[in-house]
Amino acid sequence: METAPCKATFLESRPDDRIYMFEATFDDVFCTVGAVRLDNDYEHEMFITEVKSYLPSQTPKGVQQLRQSELEAIRGNGRGPRTKGDRIYDYDLYNDLGDNRPVLGGSDKYPYPRRCRTGRPKNKGKEERTKEPEDIYVPRDEAFSESKQNAFEAKKILSGLHANLRFLLHNNNSWTSLSAINRIYEDGYRNKPNKDEESKSELFWDLARKFFTLHWGQLFEYFKFETPEVYDADTLAWDRDEEFARETLGGMNPMSIRLVEKLPIVSQLDEEDYGPRESLLTEQLIEEQINGVMTAKEAVDNKKLFILDYHDALLPYVHDVRTLKDTTLYGSRTLFFLTKEGTLKPIAIELTRPSKPNGKQPWWRHVFTPHGSVSASKLWQLARTHVVAHDTGYHQLINHWLRTHCCVEPYIIAANRQLSQMHPIYRLLHPHFRYTMEINALARDLQRLLADGKLELTIEDYPYANDGLLIWDAIKEWISDYVNHYYSSNDDVINDQELQGWWKEVRTKGHEDKQHEPWWPKLDSGEARESLIQVLTTIIWITSGHHAAVNFGQYPYAGYIPNRPTIARQNIPLEMGDEAMKIYNKNPDKVLLDTFLSQFQSLNVIIVLDLLSSHSPDEQYMGTHVEPAWTADEKIKSAFYKFRGRLWDIVKKINKWNDDPTRKNRHGAGVVPYTLLRPCDGNPWDEKSVMEMGIPNSISI
Repeated sequence: METAPCKATFLESRPDDRIYMFEATFDDVFCTVGAVRLDNDYEHEMFITEVKSYLPSQTPKGVQQLRQSELEAIRGNGRGPRTKGDRIYDYDLYNDLGDNRPVLGGSDKYPYPRRCRTGRPKNKGKEERTKEPEDIYVPRDEAFSESKQNAFEAKKILSGLHANLRFLLHNNNSWTSLSAINRIYEDGYRNKPNKDEESKSELFWDLARKFFTLHWGQLFEYFKFETPEVYDADTLAWDRDEEFARETLGGMNPMSIRLVEKLPIVSQLDEEDYGPRESLLTEQLIEEQINGVMTAKEAVDNKKLFILDYHDALLPYVHDVRTLKDTTLYGSRTLFFLTKEGTLKPIAIELTRPSKPNGKQPWWRHVFTPHGSVSASKLWQLARTHVVAHDTGYHQLINHWLRTHCCVEPYIIAANRQLSQMHPIYRLLHPHFRYTMEINALARDLQRLLADGKLELTIEDYPYANDGLLIWDAIKEWISDYVNHYYSSNDDVINDQELQGWWKEVRTKGHEDKQHEPWWPKLDSGEARESLIQVLTTIIWITSGHHAAVNFGQYPYAGYIPNRPTIARQNIPLEMGDEAMKIYNKNPDKVLLDTFLSQFQSLNVIIVLDLLSSHSPDEQYMGTHVEPAWTADEKIKSAFYKFRGRLWDIVKKINKWNDDPTRKNRHGAGVVPYTLLRPCDGNPWDEKSVMEMGIPNSISI
């Protein structure tokens, strides 16, 4: 039943933050659902105190109208500004990335997921663009908690102070030597978790005192960066082909490596614009590089050839990127051969530059191999640096930002607009959506500042895939138990109006540019329940395991600049002609250092990666955080604890694999163990590295 409004004791009002605190007493006869309706500046809001979940058809009569009216209020009307404290969810294009960038979404050329609408005014003369914000709006339920905000700000302040002092010594020139790069790190100082906020405050004041008491040399020594794990394990790992190949399977970006299924390798780009489609990575070249152990055809048939292919993805942008200061780009292909030890061996790199549309610069490409003279080996090292920069850039823009942060935001918006907080699917997804919209808003601001089935693995020792499949299967079992408890048949799924509204809006509004694609699962068919399980498993995997795998290895691997440069600054000397080669032959190491990030760029990148690779002090980890609604129902509670138990078994298996000498991609001298997908099995803050802390439920950083 719905009671008359109850008087409340008003305690405090802070209008700027729109936070109201009060005390209220309700009679015992108040509805068992425990729904409180407030009429305030945000129209009608309903707060649910009962933990039991209800499908729309099961909603107690007393709150049926409230359930619907709250959803309508949350959706807003698509007009007007948004202010801090609002609780309105709506969609918009990515039209706030700056005047020199295209609007993402709303066109065939730039299809893109939608973001949350902020209601900011348009720029004059540019109707499609919103003004760049000082503070990007997110609905208040999505904002950081106080402890999360304090930790985030403290990390930024310390990183900024840390870097600004070093900026006094470094400029936009190249590094003078590898030793100069190494000196910005402190041996033995690891990127170890630190939850204690009080200790961070004490550290800040300790740094302030040192600022006034130490002389410059001592001060700069104090402000060194944490030692990235890859450098700590092996100071020369960055220059080893074995590590370059290993990281395609168990490093920061283990998602781009692909099996070569046929030869020749052929581009899908227009030949007139981008040159011949057929690659220079020919059968003859392959057979030379694998020393004739088999033919190229046999290598393909036996699934021994793999490729990092950034040719078609990057080639259309080469000339645009080259107009920017201090950066260059190629299209690239890198071939790997699977050895009998189960490791990959890089055998050839092809770099390509298309001709300019005006015909003033002809098309150019070249193949580099690791075997041959000292000079050829040095050129191979340089070509490999370019490929790593391509791989790092693709990782950040596609595998990290687009496939986690960006794609998930429309699901969050649609869930809040279409699923009541009483809905069991909302309560299942809610912990996996925590803080994502806030961190996405911060990421958009940062972009303006800085440029199912059983799967048989072709590579048996593939750390990301090995561990990821274990996590995927555990999630799917938990989701299957959950969905089958609330939906006894396909018809139950089909007849759930809120659920159907959510799924329709995800497709038609959140991912409007791709709404007609045939690959969308159907929740209104004879396989509706199984499709729902697949959808929810995928969402939860993306927000937890996938994001953990691509995020928390950023500083441990890319924090050491030579190992994962984010851009390459100079063209390959072979492309530039005889004079460039003369300079290169005199001092190849200087050309390599000139290709790495500059001193100033390096410090910027290190600061950002250090910030992004940190865990929140109030982080909620998969298998450890329990929603009250899950424990209120005995069957769901039992299913969750079964899920938790399975995760603990996975911890044991991953630990065993990391100690297995036959698994050379995750164990051995100078090899960083793969722990990015190891679930939390204790206090995460006791771990030695951010990579070992566990899998957060949500994309919170």
